[in-house]
Amino acid sequence: MQFSVLSFITQIAVLVVALAAVHRPLGAYLARTAEDGGHLRFERWIYRATGVNPDSEQTWKGYARSMVALSAAGVVLLYLAQRLQPLLSGGQTAGVDPWVAMNTAVSFVTNTNWQAYVPESTLGVAIQMAFLAVQNFVSAALGIAVAFALIRGFARKGTDSLGNFWVDTTRITFRVLLPLAAAAAAVLVVAGVVQDFWPTGMHNAVTGVSQAIPGGPVASQEAIKELGTNGGGYFNANSAHPFENPNAFTNIFEVFLLLAIPFSLPYTFGRMVRSRRQGYTVLTVMGAIWLLAEGCMAWAMAAWPTLGEGLEQRFGPAASGIFATATTLTSTGAVNAAHDSLPPLAGGMAMFDMMLGEIAPGGVGSGLYGMLILAVVAVFLGGLMVGRTPEYLGKKVQAGHMTLAALYLLVTPVLVLVLTGAAVLIPSVVADAPSQGPHQFSELLYAFTSGANNNGSAFAGLSATDPVISSLMNVAMWLGRVLPMVLVLALAGCFARQEPIPPSPGTLPTYGPLFAGLLGTVTVLFTALNYFPALALGPIAEGTIR
Repeated sequence: MQFSVLSFITQIAVLVVALAAVHRPLGAYLARTAEDGGHLRFERWIYRATGVNPDSEQTWKGYARSMVALSAAGVVLLYLAQRLQPLLSGGQTAGVDPWVAMNTAVSFVTNTNWQAYVPESTLGVAIQMAFLAVQNFVSAALGIAVAFALIRGFARKGTDSLGNFWVDTTRITFRVLLPLAAAAAAVLVVAGVVQDFWPTGMHNAVTGVSQAIPGGPVASQEAIKELGTNGGGYFNANSAHPFENPNAFTNIFEVFLLLAIPFSLPYTFGRMVRSRRQGYTVLTVMGAIWLLAEGCMAWAMAAWPTLGEGLEQRFGPAASGIFATATTLTSTGAVNAAHDSLPPLAGGMAMFDMMLGEIAPGGVGSGLYGMLILAVVAVFLGGLMVGRTPEYLGKKVQAGHMTLAALYLLVTPVLVLVLTGAAVLIPSVVADAPSQGPHQFSELLYAFTSGANNNGSAFAGLSATDPVISSLMNVAMWLGRVLPMVLVLALAGCFARQEPIPPSPGTLPTYGPLFAGLLGTVTVLFTALNYFPALALGPIAEGTIR
């Protein structure tokens, strides 16, 4: 198939218009959700049943403890549910292998949705709908809650409190994610996505073959899968399956869903810190990197001599490239084509998108707080270069802040590079990547990049059911999610305690084109310096061999 430039430009234009339309209203609604001082009646029932005082606030340590505790409880609950699946399904579905069950539990709780199993044959409707879907909501809510806490750290002064984790998570789930997911599911059902609770019998009169086509509550899970940048598919083929993604409209609508909240959160940020210019600056950098990445992906695919197997034949290579870029830039991990079949440099672009920290626009919440950490680093470096005072939103950037920011930025690269280096030395793990030469290394590098960045997509040639690689992936997913969140909350607590400093002639402006250029440059250079040697051993080496 040939790459269509016209199709690519048209689809990007549609997405830009749609995202621009929802950016302000959705961003404003998220800000009102974060700042609302009241509680709805059913929310009070939840707080009363769980023993939460909704009017009390937490320090960053209390907020972090609550976040880790809920995540750990989710892992235990989801693991037990999979192991007890025969009991939950009335004996109709077997229990999940212990290694796969633990890998799946960690995966869904950390918003990674790495799937080392065939969903439609491994898990029944009860597990998919009552456990995996619930974690899709909860993990997405956690990301947004941490972003809210960091914004409060910049907006508040002289306080130890960042809000209440349980209140934030409850509000985000019931006021934001559930209504939006319900509306999106309704659109998907009308557009042809399956939503039922039983398999459909099909009989081919020509061949005389009868078969049962698996069904299930697909549309409802597809909606939160994309909206919450989760990515786990109801079917093994994910968004390449016609029951999940039946036509061109659903394809671009799903891309819109996974970009909608992340691209709206910069407006939320600007509104909560009472400086719209700051929000628009962050949005500009996110949007510019996204469009640049989409353009590079289009070039990498258009320049390759042949495009065929593994790409989405119904929609064309342009739609596959747009989806691949959006899903790897947002920590979603959903796929409408096999990334293993992308041209080498296109596969390298998908990896590089994740290596950026998935901040353009990133996962729900995680993209914004990742970009704000980079903004703190950028203002510090800018201050050093021009002799200006390093301040961000009136808060002086000090050595302790830079230590936390540096640790945040180094967690993921260290996990990716150390675990990939360890994996290539373990024969059983290497055997799970049956390809030879640079592509074999690319498969392993992609897997740990995906796990540590909580993305979840994979090069399809890699089998991840071996206990060793499963354990290594668990380490990558858990530490890649929890450690950065704790560091973000610690940084938020430090900023919240500070009194703001009035701007002076020596203050470096943190809005406008100049700072946006600095922030974008710092983002790309930091990623390139960390990962270029590893990329050179994999996709870049592949791209030079035709």
